[in-house]
Amino acid sequence: MVYATLNLPKFSLNLHSHRAQLACTALISGAVVASTIFAFQKVKQISRLKSLKDSIPPPSEANVLTDFGAAAARSRLQDESDAVLVANVQRGDWDEDIILEQLARNRVFLGEEGLKNVRNSFVIIVGCGGVGSWVATMLLRSGVGNIRLVDFDQVTLSSLNRHAVATLADVGTPKVQALRKRLEQVAPWVEIDARNELWDMEGGAALLAGEPTFVVDAIDNMQTKVDLLFYCKTHNIPIISSMGAGCKSDPTRVCIGDISESTEDPLSRSTRRRLRQKGVSAGIPVVYSTEKPGPGKASLLPLSEGEFEKGKVDELGVLPDFRVRILPVLGTMPSIFGLCVANYVLTTIAGYPTEHSKGKDRSKLYEDMIAKLAGQESRLRGNAPGIRIPLNESDAGYIADEVFKGKSVVSGFFTRLVLTRWDPLPPRDEGFWGENDHTITTNDVVLMTKDEAKKHEKEVLKAGRSPEDVWGPDVVGAVEVRRKEEDFYSKFR
Repeated sequence: MVYATLNLPKFSLNLHSHRAQLACTALISGAVVASTIFAFQKVKQISRLKSLKDSIPPPSEANVLTDFGAAAARSRLQDESDAVLVANVQRGDWDEDIILEQLARNRVFLGEEGLKNVRNSFVIIVGCGGVGSWVATMLLRSGVGNIRLVDFDQVTLSSLNRHAVATLADVGTPKVQALRKRLEQVAPWVEIDARNELWDMEGGAALLAGEPTFVVDAIDNMQTKVDLLFYCKTHNIPIISSMGAGCKSDPTRVCIGDISESTEDPLSRSTRRRLRQKGVSAGIPVVYSTEKPGPGKASLLPLSEGEFEKGKVDELGVLPDFRVRILPVLGTMPSIFGLCVANYVLTTIAGYPTEHSKGKDRSKLYEDMIAKLAGQESRLRGNAPGIRIPLNESDAGYIADEVFKGKSVVSGFFTRLVLTRWDPLPPRDEGFWGENDHTITTNDVVLMTKDEAKKHEKEVLKAGRSPEDVWGPDVVGAVEVRRKEEDFYSKFR
């Protein structure tokens, strides 16, 4: 075996040599200089923060109260001190290093580019109550640089169980003002635009002006919520909506997903149904709960008999079309909804990877339903060729998912579903239909399984038996209930 021998030069460090002493001196000097620089920067940062705080005038002895009014006086003095600090910061008397230190944890989590996107973002929050106040608080604490608050309402005693920052001193004041006052104490460098106004379609464009990065819907009024979602969707403004937190108690059931997938939530279902009336069926992220109602659980409280006896119940609302019945709310749940909304907005703006549901593409299923319904219409007219019905895939999805909630009206099954005409065609000799008369509406069809639809076509639509004889009074009653609901919702087209 042959081994190769390498003759490497030998080096030795002689600390007594002049060159070695110079090298050691340079290393030590560099370390001392670096430590001095870092120490100076830290002292400068501390001094800067101290000067900001020192600029706040101390409370005078004349304003200090003993007795029970002392707490209120301290609160008022603190507000005055905070106002001075905010004014100083807004004049530019702040240090970027202080801001970055306050956002240090988010900076590490989201990365430099992600945090930069968040700080350059502009978010509008419509509705600043139990959900919206938590959204605003966490977006501001997380670094969003520009926030607009929109709400027409005032802080009430009953809302203190769920509001993020409001205190007894804020009762009777506008929600947006109470929220801005507290948020400015956390991050005075954030631009906060408080609008004590009601968002509606008439003046909505002005309140959403400025090319927002994101809009948050935290409204609890049905029609206003639908209008806002429709406006943003049709104007390509990114928006996320909070569905109903009222009557909910299980935080493990809170989900983030597409509005087309939201279930077990009356507010979500009604919102989705009205949006589909306007042609919007998916593409809006929402926070919702899958918790089901049940015995012993909270529910919407009825108005007292005395109020009904007085008449004009609709005049009890703070504004026309706003709800007047009391919705029980466990104070913890709106905060969970709000934090989920804020989390979605932050990760989306920062480009942080998430796995939220995007909604299922069911267009092929709806297309097949329309094709089968057209085939049935042709058979009922003696196999007339070229039958085209005035319903499309969007209508099929609306009927199946919203009107019949994805279940057969006969059996309640939710697989192998098709659309079928419910009532027979009128006699041909009465002149109500012909080969070119293909009139059929969403109220004329029902959802059944494929086998049930075959039986219905054979025995009801062709043989002329009544639906009640074939399916019984309960099924007929269920169809009538669905038709009455559709008559109501058709007003929102």
